[in-house]
Amino acid sequence: MNNEKKIACLFPGIGYTCDKPLLYYSGKLLKGMGWETVPVPYSGFPEKVKGDSEKMRLSAEMALEQSEEILREIEWDRYGEILFIGKSVGTVVCGAYAEKHGIDCRRILFTPVEATFGFIYGNAIAFHGTSDPWAETGVIRECCRKQGIPLYETEGANHSLETGDVEKDIKELRKVMKIVREFVGDKKV
Repeated sequence: MNNEKKIACLFPGIGYTCDKPLLYYSGKLLKGMGWETVPVPYSGFPEKVKGDSEKMRLSAEMALEQSEEILREIEWDRYGEILFIGKSVGTVVCGAYAEKHGIDCRRILFTPVEATFGFIYGNAIAFHGTSDPWAETGVIRECCRKQGIPLYETEGANHSLETGDVEKDIKELRKVMKIVREFVGDKKV
């Protein structure tokens, strides 16, 4: 095993792919820090998932099944550090995948949904917008509190951590990436 090797897997949301800001810049940041990055581009979800718990469950199952195929050749024991970054349903999938495979990893949870917290998280951080229509702020706060997960909130932000004010959103994205950088161990700004 090479303890110097680091891998980060990016688990997207239903409509929030790895080329959208939170995942794109996280991946770019980590690559610049010497991490191997692996996008997990699952797709084919049902329509109108928001508010439908059965469709959300089905979407998470579909994404997990596709993740199994995408990640099947990775030899996890070759890495000294493993990081899973999930966005929305991707936070559920990365929890399920880590639990199923017994992977000890750190996790970054971008806009987690309530189902995310059905898995036990050790070393994790979470980000939530207080105007997120997919996840109630009080529920996310309580779930994070119960598991000891630091929660970073963006006031008035939606499920993409955006407020509609481009300048404010860019400033917030910079702040989020600074927190991500610090979480993975690089103190540069």
